[in-house]
Order: sequence, then structure tokens, then C-alpha cells
Amino acid sequence: MSSFMSHYMVPIAIGAVAVVLLLGLINMTRGGSPNTSQKLMRLRVLLQFVAIVVIMGTIWIMRG
Repeated sequence: MSSFMSHYMVPIAIGAVAVVLLLGLINMTRGGSPNTSQKLMRLRVLLQFVAIVVIMGTIWIMRG
């Protein structure tokens, strides 16, 4: 289980955060809608929370 978490779930969670961050930066540099930027920022914060939970869960599973 820890191998699955550390090899698949953690990179997916971190990758999702990176993708949303890049989408937000692209939207901002192209002068896109502020409403879209706000939605992307909220999604990024949510994904960061999920990534932290996944990482902490992985550490907890590997410890036990």
C-alpha cells in the first residue's frame, strides 16, 4: 500500500497542483478573465490541501 501511495498518489497530487498553477499563470499572462483566475486559485488551494493529506497519509502508512 505504501508503495502505491508513494509511487502513484503523491506524484499525481503534486502534478495536479502544478497543472492548475500553470493554467492560472497562463490565464494571467494572457489577460484572461479575473473570474477564471479566481476559480483556478481556489482549485489550486483545494488541490494543495489534498496533496498535503496524501503526503501525510503516505508518511503515516510507511511509518507503521
